[in-house]
Amino acid sequence: QVQVVESGGGLVQPGGSLRLSCVVSGSIFAINAMGWYRQAPGKERELVASVASGGSTNYVDSVKGRFTISRDNAKNTVYLQMNSLKPEDTAVYYCNVRVLKYGSAGSYTTYWGQGTQVTVSS
Repeated sequence: QVQVVESGGGLVQPGGSLRLSCVVSGSIFAINAMGWYRQAPGKERELVASVASGGSTNYVDSVKGRFTISRDNAKNTVYLQMNSLKPEDTAVYYCNVRVLKYGSAGSYTTYWGQGTQVTVSS
């Protein structure tokens, strides 16, 4: 089995910062892309940031210059540093990973974390 566990969410004031972590464990041979999504009530889930296995990153326009995604391959961990937080950043944040499992014969599988709540007060 594969486990994806996020942490680091919480309640902060506008302008504050949070650092989210996502740790992947289990029967993992390799991890390809890793990313963070978020979903606010009544809205569709959106991709916030992603990082490829080679280190290249992408961000949704609304967080550019404020959020930074990074990964530690030795720890199978991806981070999302969130600075200058705004009320509109309030959402449940989900970690997403593409994993090559042992015995998968080269086929990658997508896994989701349970989500962590980020609330930015108005």
